[in-house]
Amino acid sequence: MRLLEGLADVVDAPAGDPGRIRNLAVEIVATGPDVIFTSGFSTIRPLLDATSTLPIVFANVVDPVGAGFVASLARPGGNVTGFASYEFGFPIKWLELLKQIAPGVTRAAVLRDPTISALIGQFAAIQGAAPSRVPTPPGRLRCTCSIRHTIHR
Repeated sequence: MRLLEGLADVVDAPAGDPGRIRNLAVEIVATGPDVIFTSGFSTIRPLLDATSTLPIVFANVVDPVGAGFVASLARPGGNVTGFASYEFGFPIKWLELLKQIAPGVTRAAVLRDPTISALIGQFAAIQGAAPSRVPTPPGRLRCTCSIRHTIHR
């Protein structure tokens, strides 16, 4: 669907092909658009690598700060801005609900993949709020064999 018929060119980036996405980013920047709109995580870094002057507006990115795309949501800096698709206040509400539903809970575990940069901000919010709600002791698990040891610390 073209919302700006005659004013916008729509390019579909092929999922799972980083090389092609990088090439498309360079091609798009070379056409000299006034602004580039993009959606999703995989296209932003190639666009930032291709230009530091053309404005880039993104949507549907979980943690643009944690991914290093912007300095902060309030003051993104550089030539990129956009809309985060996740509010890091949600995990704090989850902990509050947990305490209301099960007031006897004294510890909570967070299962996450530390290699996914989009979850860095979410985990930081949980850790920041947890001491006042439900402690989340740090524990790094690399295999299922470590779960029992970490839980019983």
